[in-house]
Amino acid sequence: MLEMRKLIIGGLMTAALMSGAQVAQAQNTINIGAIVPSSGPFAEWGRANTVTLKMLEKEVNDAGGVNGAKLNIVILDDAAKPAQAANNMRKLAGDDKVLAVAGPLTSSACEVTFPVANELKTVSTSQASSKPGVAKANRPWAFRNTIDEGILAKTSVPYFKKTFDAKSVAIIYDAKDAVSTSIATKIMPQVFADAGIKVINGDSPISFNTGDLDVSAQVTKLKSMSPDGIVIGADYSQAITVLREMKRQGLTKPVIGGTPLISSAILKAAPEIPVVAPATFYATMTTPKAKKFVADLQPLMRATAGLPKDIEPSMYDANIYETVSMYIDAVKKTGVTGKPDSLEADRTKIRDYMANLKGYEGFSGPIHFGEDGDAIKNFFIVQGQNGAWETKVTGCSAAGGSC
Repeated sequence: MLEMRKLIIGGLMTAALMSGAQVAQAQNTINIGAIVPSSGPFAEWGRANTVTLKMLEKEVNDAGGVNGAKLNIVILDDAAKPAQAANNMRKLAGDDKVLAVAGPLTSSACEVTFPVANELKTVSTSQASSKPGVAKANRPWAFRNTIDEGILAKTSVPYFKKTFDAKSVAIIYDAKDAVSTSIATKIMPQVFADAGIKVINGDSPISFNTGDLDVSAQVTKLKSMSPDGIVIGADYSQAITVLREMKRQGLTKPVIGGTPLISSAILKAAPEIPVVAPATFYATMTTPKAKKFVADLQPLMRATAGLPKDIEPSMYDANIYETVSMYIDAVKKTGVTGKPDSLEADRTKIRDYMANLKGYEGFSGPIHFGEDGDAIKNFFIVQGQNGAWETKVTGCSAAGGSC
């Protein structure tokens, strides 16, 4: 009996000294990492991402796990700070010994985190970054389950021109955000010029900074230009401030922007102002898979993340759900063991699976990745007005236009 007690106590002490990852591996667990901004300026997206991942983890484990092993998703908060995201990547790959990482979310964070992923030879797939070339500059371990904003603009701008008979636009953007700056100062001016639309302030677009609460002076300048439409380069939380001020000043011109505008919250800021943006998923999609995802996730967002009841699952929730599901598929199909002595080989198997993926069935249809690491998938040009998004044009990010 004494020897048995010693064994039990020794085992407990050993477990206490082991890291979380080592305990998980000892218990035959598949470890996946995630980097989300659950605090800071994109906290709503990050908190929703966290609930999404916890829901997926439960779904998988309730169904028997991954090849009989328990799925464990280790989620770290980067607060949308690039340096913190890079540190998170090092911790997940080094300390937690994860097989692959979902995230980070922002292009700014990806620009410093993807090089770390390459250094540590661990796949990192962003759920939101869409600044042109970010994954391409960090091959072969960086991927993005998103579409380059330049590709999307080539479809959204012609729709905007035709629908609103726009002959001129003026630009306002968040100068502190990488993808917003890219959309406003590089992508949109060129695409509008190619479409024969005058960009009134293309040489000096109006800027503000993340977190600014007063943009009245900027909107007054926009109004003085008398444009037919407004380009907003910003994520939805910052764009809301601009839209509310536009409404207050009576500047009810149609708005166009990139994927960061996609949120149900933005539609409540100024319901009378039409907003055009691209998306690969939105909460009112009618496909059975999308409807089930929203029905399962939205109650959890309210109950476990404290998000307002009118906030709906976003494109970035769908993207991160797809990404981790792809990793799980890779584990099942490529012989990944999750054991400590095969970690390097397992990570390589997941990288090769992602690079050679063909036709993974996502929320908008089949997904695979191009040589630049970006997703090739269907997208929608949607228009939001009076509280709802509605698909106006459907496209594909493939060079030939067919997914």
